[in-house]
Amino acid sequence: MKILVCISHVPDTTSKINFTNGDTEFDTNGVQFVINPNDEFGLTKAVMLKEQQGASVTVVNVGGADAEATLRKALAIGADEAIRINANPTDGMFVAQQLAEVVKEGGYDLIIAGTESIDYNGGMVPGMMAALLGHNFVNSCIGLEVNGTEVKAIREIDGGKETVATSLPLIIGGKKGLVEEKDLRIPNMRGIMMARSKALNVKEANGSDTASKAVKFEKPAPKSACKMVSPDNLDELVDLLHNEAKVI
Repeated sequence: MKILVCISHVPDTTSKINFTNGDTEFDTNGVQFVINPNDEFGLTKAVMLKEQQGASVTVVNVGGADAEATLRKALAIGADEAIRINANPTDGMFVAQQLAEVVKEGGYDLIIAGTESIDYNGGMVPGMMAALLGHNFVNSCIGLEVNGTEVKAIREIDGGKETVATSLPLIIGGKKGLVEEKDLRIPNMRGIMMARSKALNVKEANGSDTASKAVKFEKPAPKSACKMVSPDNLDELVDLLHNEAKVI
């Protein structure tokens, strides 16, 4: 079985976010980047399937040279090879088209992507890939069992879970629950050393057009200052909650 794991290179949630050029572009200065958390769950699941069933695992990213450190980390975690599509991931359709070409060329059986990335939260790429390729698709996937070409997937739905029977080739949009947090792999020294000798192939993007563009970004309004109320002054507290906070 050939598995392709789609990796997004995203800012760490502790990074301070700013925008430039009239709030139309994300400012990467001083920002620490990591593997998108939803993708990391998917990568760990892929490595588990490799260990259990002898699958091969390839990771792919659409991005610039700065994403190679993230891909090397994925190799250190257990992926066999990496592919970087040398292009700016401008929008979901563009990324899906680039990834679909990789799937076609590589003949992958199982494609694991995160349900969404934590930077733009578009949640579009896995479904778009499935539509472009005509593959089976399960989104919000929190459980996966593969037996030959037959697959049982569990997806999160409003108020519960749904178990789906499907078959390869399959694209999933995975999230927390696909593996447990305790199962996530931390690269050890052996993995880091082995990652240096694993293939990281750079491919140029095809001529796909973008379907949308960012017009402007806007950060949430800053939180108002905290007001301290004496525990002996309950009338003032009730008045603030009723007339200012409007929660009672």
